[in-house]
Amino acid sequence: MRFYGFADLLGYWATQSPDRIALRGERESYSYAELQRRVLERTKQLQNSGKTCLGLLSDGSPKCVVELFAANMAGLQLVLLDEGAPEAVLRGLIAYTDIDLLWGDPELCEELKGNLTQGVTDGARKILFFTSGTTERAKAVVLTDTSLCQSAFNGSEKLPLQPEDCLMCMLPLGHVFGFVCGLLWGLSCGATVALGRGARHYLDDLKFYRPTAVSLVPRLLGFLLQQNCLNEELRLILVGAGDCPPQLLQAVQARGIRLSFGYGLTETSSGVAISVGGDPYAMEVCPDDTITIADDGEILIAAPTCMMQGYYKWPQYTEEVLRHGILSTGDLGYFDADGRLHITGRKKDILVMGDGTKIFLPEYEAGLMRILGTTELAVVLRDDRPVLVLENGKTESSDRNTLWQKLRPMMEQLPRGQQLTDILITEDPLPRTASGKIKRWELQQKVGTRT
Repeated sequence: MRFYGFADLLGYWATQSPDRIALRGERESYSYAELQRRVLERTKQLQNSGKTCLGLLSDGSPKCVVELFAANMAGLQLVLLDEGAPEAVLRGLIAYTDIDLLWGDPELCEELKGNLTQGVTDGARKILFFTSGTTERAKAVVLTDTSLCQSAFNGSEKLPLQPEDCLMCMLPLGHVFGFVCGLLWGLSCGATVALGRGARHYLDDLKFYRPTAVSLVPRLLGFLLQQNCLNEELRLILVGAGDCPPQLLQAVQARGIRLSFGYGLTETSSGVAISVGGDPYAMEVCPDDTITIADDGEILIAAPTCMMQGYYKWPQYTEEVLRHGILSTGDLGYFDADGRLHITGRKKDILVMGDGTKIFLPEYEAGLMRILGTTELAVVLRDDRPVLVLENGKTESSDRNTLWQKLRPMMEQLPRGQQLTDILITEDPLPRTASGKIKRWELQQKVGTRT
């Protein structure tokens, strides 16, 4: 079904299937009728609150889902925050996005309430998701309930769920892939969404809820396979938000489970292409989207129903990537003879880890250079985690403990997934092109994985 907003979605299924379970939590479940009733009740309260912008410190609970739907339907601007982010980062994001009301862990909300602002005057229906930036000013992408519902429709047209299905939501709702493919995908199909209980229950959530479908990032998929956590009822896994090694795909297929790979961006309200059969890396473009390949191999996307309104308060960055409705993704790819999209790499200098976490290298490495006083360094991945490669003799000290002491203040301001896990001192000059740019692929090959 194609829906044009959260109110449309909830109203339809509350009428068509009022008694079917919409949300399953550990301690409570809501039918579609009960979910709509709770949302409408909370909507009235928020409309009378005098507030204009809600910062949602999402815990993934049924009450959290009610709050996010109600805030949008009450006309508030909604900002999805990561409750695990450092408090200093959260304070900066609250000020940046004009939040005047918080929802989430009471103690954390109490700690942050002194940073609340005067709110906004034009935030109705805006929903802000953050890109994986590396500073307090990560870019906020402005989406709407309409664009998110259209994205869910696009995905379900290629990969439909049935009302009898149970979709497991294990990913954070503050990430657009988790929001659309872990929540809206299931609700738009009238299925049941089982809300995961967080990282401490990764080992038992699938066997507790017994879902038939789940959306995962590659790293979580690898962990679940390693721990043999996939339940017998599981028939479909959608993987996205990062590169997925072939061995993981093969391991899933060996268990007789259908696996699809999705490609999308926060800027396009999540997925724009999905594999539906055969080669998991060969993806069909979603119905409302048009993808072309530039002369240099860059993927360009026109997604009129799902495209962002822009980056919040940063029109200059919006203009850099979005022109005449066409998004320059910075990703590289090609179409095969059957018209299916294949991703081959990234034009932009970005590291993407298996859980979808991104590190924007120019900004990240510039910070390291300022602290260490040298340009002879680079960040690459080893075992899917960021490590610093530093040329010996180019800093005041090559003692690793001293280096860690200098870098600690910067690391403490970053989300855990973006923090360096090791410092590698090399006696060889860093490989560079004739123009002086790091040959990152060559350096990555040298670093490799631990043995």
